[in-house]
Amino acid sequence: MRSVTEQTRRLMLLDTASLYFRAYFGVPESVKAPDGTPVNAVRGLLEFIDRLVKDHRPDALVACMDADWRPQWRVDLIPSYKAHRVAEEHEGGPDEEEVPDTLSPQVPVIEAVLDALGIARVGVEGYEADDVIGTFTGRATGPVDIVTGDRDLYQLVDDKRGVRVLYPLKGVGTLQLTDESWLREKYGVDGAGYADLALLRGDPSDGLPGVPGIGEKTAAKLLAEFGDLAGIMAAVDDPTSRLTPSQRKRLDESRPYVAVAPKVVEVAGDVPLPDVDTTLPHAPRDPAALEALATRWGLGGSLQRLLSTLHA
Repeated sequence: MRSVTEQTRRLMLLDTASLYFRAYFGVPESVKAPDGTPVNAVRGLLEFIDRLVKDHRPDALVACMDADWRPQWRVDLIPSYKAHRVAEEHEGGPDEEEVPDTLSPQVPVIEAVLDALGIARVGVEGYEADDVIGTFTGRATGPVDIVTGDRDLYQLVDDKRGVRVLYPLKGVGTLQLTDESWLREKYGVDGAGYADLALLRGDPSDGLPGVPGIGEKTAAKLLAEFGDLAGIMAAVDDPTSRLTPSQRKRLDESRPYVAVAPKVVEVAGDVPLPDVDTTLPHAPRDPAALEALATRWGLGGSLQRLLSTLHA
């Protein structure tokens, strides 16, 4: 098998949970297996992958997974991190995320189908899918397409390296191709500056408080003026800098948050990835298992279309 460090072709990285959540809410729950179990997320994700492969022709594909959706090392730094999404706390293990009742049973089916197809599926204990994506991206030597509905991954966009984010606007048929020129027009920052922007602005969906009184536009102006987060904090200590009194006060009072937030907001680039073959399969790895899954769960045309696309 080829090492992940030997990737020189176009690599597509799927933020799998982000996509199957979208599939779940985008495909009617009336799409069911023969026994009446909903399989809308399963079939919707297969349709997504089929369309992505058809439209973007990756040479390699990895379904990146959340082995730990709320890593303790992030919670230790900012206890509010994703706290509002905890359904049940577990002593000594990952907390349980609040997930719709009819989605949870579909996740193992998704994993089994990906494995039988031979699509690389990677999750690493103690890390989120974002971190797996960040590490694959850092190691890639060719262009990378990151498919996600999570704007946090905008921080990985890098025109020089050919790294872009494909952000679904409607299914995956309409994607926002996010490169640095788009980021600069929308947010006033490039990929490297997006993490600082998000840190300052905060993100209620992730339980990140941000700096009080520093919204998105103000954060972008400060980054344009002082370069990066370190430059902004240096300006707090410089009485001649052009910070307003209220900005200086709020930033100064937020030092404890600013000191730890970068490690929480920035995706990890040092995840111990397994040695996997990321090559896009042209035929199923386990045809018998795939046939059994297709029959058991009624995957029908969704699976057949993907198989035809892979074969082509």
